Amino acid sequence: MKHALLLLLPISTLLARDIHVGKEAPTIHAAIKAAQPGDTIHLEPKVYRDYAGFYLKKGEPGKPITLDGHGATLEGSDPIDPAKWREISPGLFANDDLLPGLSDAAIGRWFFLFDGKMQLMGRTSKGRSASLKKPQELQAGEWTFVKDASREKPPSKAIYGTFYLKLGAGKTLAEAKVFAPMRSAGVQFGGDNAHLVIKNLTATHPYNDGFNIHGDCRDVVFENIRAIECGDDGISAHESAQYRVDGFISIGNSTGICDTGTAQTSYNRVFIADCIGFDLYFLDNGRYKLTNAVIFSNAQNPFTVTSREGQQCELEMDNVLFRRLVEPRKALIAKKALVQAKRLTMENITFDARGELRHEGAANVAELMKLVPKGYQP
Repeated sequence: MKHALLLLLPISTLLARDIHVGKEAPTIHAAIKAAQPGDTIHLEPKVYRDYAGFYLKKGEPGKPITLDGHGATLEGSDPIDPAKWREISPGLFANDDLLPGLSDAAIGRWFFLFDGKMQLMGRTSKGRSASLKKPQELQAGEWTFVKDASREKPPSKAIYGTFYLKLGAGKTLAEAKVFAPMRSAGVQFGGDNAHLVIKNLTATHPYNDGFNIHGDCRDVVFENIRAIECGDDGISAHESAQYRVDGFISIGNSTGICDTGTAQTSYNRVFIADCIGFDLYFLDNGRYKLTNAVIFSNAQNPFTVTSREGQQCELEMDNVLFRRLVEPRKALIAKKALVQAKRLTMENITFDARGELRHEGAANVAELMKLVPKGYQP
């Protein structure tokens, strides 16, 4: 009878499969949709102008669905199409419909890449931002956005308007190598996800987060991931997400890590540098943990732990080096927030502890410096 039952089971319950994007599945989306508990999705070590979306996707205990990037990069930007831009004065180009579904939040995170260099126009999604310039004020290598309220359709929050780019004298769009962030994230979760592994993957140049984790997730693991030059956070947990990260590099993002809601997250073997708004930002009544981490701080706000709606936000740290590379700043522990730190070293950063701080011991700096990526120059 047991043998008869086995014959009736789908083969996917008996054998874990390897799904190679480009072979067994044409796209990342198709591979994730087809994956069953125990399956592994394989990317090639190349650049994909695509993202990995997990929506209501579940493995099983002991049989996770795995996405192995093998060193792949999920590139959030695309080269602009010169045919879709009009020149309204020498070197000044305009586009009225660059990306559907724009929002004020997206514009607050927006950038263009000119010759591979991220141009944020002095703006950041979290923290102080410069005002958008008028089109006639733009210099070569700059951009702006002008909202057109007449095209808005309440109650939708979508906004409309025109992007403007300024190039150097005599330069054409085809020559300029301008790229726009056309995807919102590198890896994105929504809804109820469980029993997943995402590893060996880089997310770069989305207009929002490198790793954007919404909804409820359980038994989710990220291993050896990187978020480089993302419009908002390197990684961000929302709502009731629960996951752990082992090996994370965050460079050049608005925020290194930003977790909110009732999320429960842990990060081990972390390197964060060149953030703009915040290096670390933990909010609400979540429970967060950071171990074996190096943060080279240039951000406006190096470190904030705060609660909302009267709940307690808790952060535990062990063996963490915070090295401020620019002017000294304070790290805020707001009321109703608790930080428990062992082996913590803060250089050029002091605490504004309005909540509760428990701190003992210094970090093992010599050991932690091994986490700095080879070739990185602060």
